[in-house]
Amino acid sequence: MNVRTIAVLLSALLSVSPIAAQDTPSAALLVLSKRDQTLAIVDPASLQVLTTLPAGPDPHEVVASTDGTMAFIANYGGGAYNTISVVNLTAQKALPRIDLGALRGPHGLAFVAGKVYFTAEINKVIGRYDPATEKIDWVLGTGQNRTHMIAVSSSLDHIFTSNVNSGTISIIERTTERSEGHTPDWDETVVDTGPGTEGFDISPDGKELWSAAAEDGTISIINVGAKKRVQTLQADVKGANRLKFTPDGKLVFVSSLSGGGGLAVFEASSRREVKRVNVGHGAAGILMQPDGLRAYVACSPDNYVVAIDLKTLEITGRINAGHQPDGLAWAVRQ
Repeated sequence: MNVRTIAVLLSALLSVSPIAAQDTPSAALLVLSKRDQTLAIVDPASLQVLTTLPAGPDPHEVVASTDGTMAFIANYGGGAYNTISVVNLTAQKALPRIDLGALRGPHGLAFVAGKVYFTAEINKVIGRYDPATEKIDWVLGTGQNRTHMIAVSSSLDHIFTSNVNSGTISIIERTTERSEGHTPDWDETVVDTGPGTEGFDISPDGKELWSAAAEDGTISIINVGAKKRVQTLQADVKGANRLKFTPDGKLVFVSSLSGGGGLAVFEASSRREVKRVNVGHGAAGILMQPDGLRAYVACSPDNYVVAIDLKTLEITGRINAGHQPDGLAWAVRQ
């Protein structure tokens, strides 16, 4: 074996060596790699990956606990899996997965009031897991095909889901408390939003819900109080994957996985597109930094995450956090 061959082998070994772990910062960016099946903990100040941890099979979405110590990861597989992976962010250790039993295809996640809310596509339901009791303590059917993403109000009286194959948004509203056992009752309003509805977000003031339809490239605007679609934008965002408001509510980001789709930015007040950001060959997960300074966009086809300055709408950095990055989350330790 000659010197050049030895050098090549050493280089290959170093390229697959695990990243030496550093302490998780009090505010950390979490990035999922679907192909590598890992969760990267990233320092948002330096945009450097501090460590990577196992995320279970086909990890798609991640959410952090309110205190920033735990991460929960949906193992999707298009319905092949029925687990949520758990990571202790402080100890930087993967914990035993949550077995969802007959509920398959978990995807969307929300952490509210100490509990994990999730969607289960195959069963057309949303569920809730209590980490304190280690049990699923609530399940509700949507009656919609491919219930995919979920948002839960902090007051726990509204739940919103996107339903991809049905092309709808479900607005699930808590009504009166039942006298027997004081179990809350729920009413569901289904709003048509277009084929392939997946990414959605609620404006910071809670008045509007915007959703993007991947198949026809439109954006639907729903009046949350009236529970009605009030406007459809011919936005040309075919292949739309995620949609997010900036923290101040002024801009709306829409990512697209179609060739050349990239990232479209809309002004919320005028409903007009203000910029297309060239992030590469497509984009998936979007995360807003809570202080409103930056947005992070997972460019899955190009195997990196970009940081975007929310004032200039320019790319200011890249994060190499694994192959096919997708789900993103913000963990703030309290």
